[in-house]
Amino acid sequence: MFTGLIREIAKVKSFEGSKLSVYSNHNAKLGDSIAVNGACLTVVEVGSGYFSVELSPESKNILAIDNYKGEVHIEPAMMMGDRFEGHIVQGHVDCIGEIVNIQQNGNSTDFFVKLPQKFIKFVIPKGSVTIDGVSLTVNDVFEDSFRLTIIPHTIKNTIFSRYKKGTFVNVETDMFARYVYHMFSKKQNNDITWDSVDKILASY
Repeated sequence: MFTGLIREIAKVKSFEGSKLSVYSNHNAKLGDSIAVNGACLTVVEVGSGYFSVELSPESKNILAIDNYKGEVHIEPAMMMGDRFEGHIVQGHVDCIGEIVNIQQNGNSTDFFVKLPQKFIKFVIPKGSVTIDGVSLTVNDVFEDSFRLTIIPHTIKNTIFSRYKKGTFVNVETDMFARYVYHMFSKKQNNDITWDSVDKILASY
């Protein structure tokens, strides 16, 4: 489990075949789970100043692979007793999103992210979403996209600074939204909206 708070921006050493190696200050150990750009991966090799993780064909098919070069976000898995910040992140990327617009908004920047239609129902206004491993709050949700407002501190300390229109990113929707939708869709014959969920919950 992760929190979506980036602990380090690591530099990619190499990415050959299924093995991704990154230079990092983190003292990784064999078998550790580390989220790299939001994807939970297992450490398979440790060297001097770097560690390597292995990506399965499934992972390579679902991840925004173009972002696994240059710099990447890393977050080690939480340990018992760690301070809980951000939101609950599994490191299970749902889909690839596309940055379709970027707008300056006072002292912050709005990023508009487009998703495949079947995943937009798991994105909730004022709920949480993870973009390349970064825990963020959703401002608005549209038919096939949503809006994020990113403060300068976040842009400066993440790879958001290199995003532009057309950039693809890893997206993990909110775990609780997925679970609630799945549970109640079974009772609603797969015809469900968040309004109907609210009514069901209010009846208890």
